[in-house]
Amino acid sequence: MAVDAGLLPERYAGAQPIGRGGMGEIYRATDTSLGRAVAIKVLAARYAQEESVRERFTREALAVARLSGYPNIVTIYDVGEHDARPFIVMEYLAGGSLEQRLAAEGAQPPRLALEWLEQAANALDAAHRNGVVHRDVKPANLLLDRNGRVHVADFGIASAAGLQSLTQSGTVLGTASYLSPEQAQGEQTSAASDIYSLGVVAFELLTGRRPFEGTTVAAEAAAHVTGEVPSVRDVDPELPQELDPVFAKVLAKDPARRYGSAAEFVAALRAALDEAAGTTGLVPRVRALPPAPPVLTPVSSRRRRRRGPLLGLLVLLVAAAAAGAVAAVLLTRDGKHPRALPPARPSISVKIVTAPGTTVVTTVSPPTTTAQTAQTTQTSSGGDPVALNNEAWADIQRHDYQDALPLLQQAVQDLHGGSDLTTAYANYNLGITLIALGRCDDAMPYLQVAQGIEPDRHEVQDALRVARHCAGGGG
Repeated sequence: MAVDAGLLPERYAGAQPIGRGGMGEIYRATDTSLGRAVAIKVLAARYAQEESVRERFTREALAVARLSGYPNIVTIYDVGEHDARPFIVMEYLAGGSLEQRLAAEGAQPPRLALEWLEQAANALDAAHRNGVVHRDVKPANLLLDRNGRVHVADFGIASAAGLQSLTQSGTVLGTASYLSPEQAQGEQTSAASDIYSLGVVAFELLTGRRPFEGTTVAAEAAAHVTGEVPSVRDVDPELPQELDPVFAKVLAKDPARRYGSAAEFVAALRAALDEAAGTTGLVPRVRALPPAPPVLTPVSSRRRRRRGPLLGLLVLLVAAAAAGAVAAVLLTRDGKHPRALPPARPSISVKIVTAPGTTVVTTVSPPTTTAQTAQTTQTSSGGDPVALNNEAWADIQRHDYQDALPLLQQAVQDLHGGSDLTTAYANYNLGITLIALGRCDDAMPYLQVAQGIEPDRHEVQDALRVARHCAGGGG
């Protein structure tokens, strides 16, 4: 949907609405002077005539512009006013937000969560060193670029040192679900307030739930002031109890008792996870591996229409035998909603992108023995790779990895180097089956094929990390 032609200066063409912030609308447009995509926040018309709100809106631009040179902070390109409407032009980040990722997938693998939290912590600590308190740290304001890196956005209610305060005592600014106790009570905020909010985000990334979820906004805000910090194991029994002291400190009611910096908090979080994992360090959790074996379900081989850049990645697929089902590896979380890998196809010879601008062509030959080959040719699936994959799924469901192995080897061989979803599933299934059988070195080529077809799938990336780890290559 296009916007009014006069909303923005002519330099910014093709504006399309992409979101709404606390004080205005956000548009994606093309900067025709520099030939790049930008995001533009425009002050809402209902606020445009209110001097105090206009001042706060401009203050956002001043606060963030001071920080634009720092990594992991959204860059401000331009600040101006057009047709009596102030606007801010920022870099456009195409990867969506952590809010979208949580809505689509729920709790995240610890390694990935830590990477995001470290990036957000670096940005917040840089802001704090420059006298800027964000005051609205939440997943919706943690944006991802195309490479999956976090950038902190929307300092719209930031408090910048040296500028006149725009809030009075008793005024609450921020989002109730992530408010620090002092914010919920309308008291003065500080860097410790942002660190508290980052702690709430961390709890949600690891468990899939906020620590003080309530039935109403008021109840949740009140819980930040009076509620006890829950144990992570009460939310997710798979998480280690070593995390509890870390969250007890970062979510302390008294700001003075919290960590001295955001980076210190994330370092403590990583140390707790490493301690729980033992001397081997933090290994990504691949839910499909023993003692939680892979749970698979047949799904339609037809691509589902994507609803968005993130939501479409984890749409749960339903069995559709009439259309020809393929096996989808569902990574489970103790009976919670399963996570489905997107459709993809295994290939014997594929191009794998190992880094931006780097492409490696690899040829994979399934490691079958004569006995295994004989066994696969005698299966009831008659050489149909989709049927072989589904038959292997049934074996894996019974934890019969030895029986699943030759079926998947034959399925991969019969697919002859495709690049569709069936191929990625078969390669992924074969990879995790080999890991379950202790053949981690053999697993990696198949997982790399799946990654080459679906490079953005974190489940495949996690499985590769586990394979490298148990093969002796580290995480």
